[in-house]
Amino acid sequence: MDIDDDEAGPNEEELMRVAEDLCRSKAKEFVMLGYEHVTHEDIWNCVSSRYKNKGLPRLHSLVNDILSLKANQFMNWMTMQAFKGVSF
Repeated sequence: MDIDDDEAGPNEEELMRVAEDLCRSKAKEFVMLGYEHVTHEDIWNCVSSRYKNKGLPRLHSLVNDILSLKANQFMNWMTMQAFKGVSF
């Protein structure tokens, strides 16, 4: 049984496009909550830091990780980055 490319799931480019759109949405949510300087890149860096050693997860896990990110989790990550000396 052959699997067409359409049925095999999203390729990496499509996955990154979906992730970027979701991160933009999450950044807008945080801006509405009063975190004015949050960008989609910040959201992506926070979420993708979990995958540093394992590589990108399956689409459903990636979507869940982005959409379930809470402001306090994000701010904890930002604080740790500041302690490490990472510039924003």
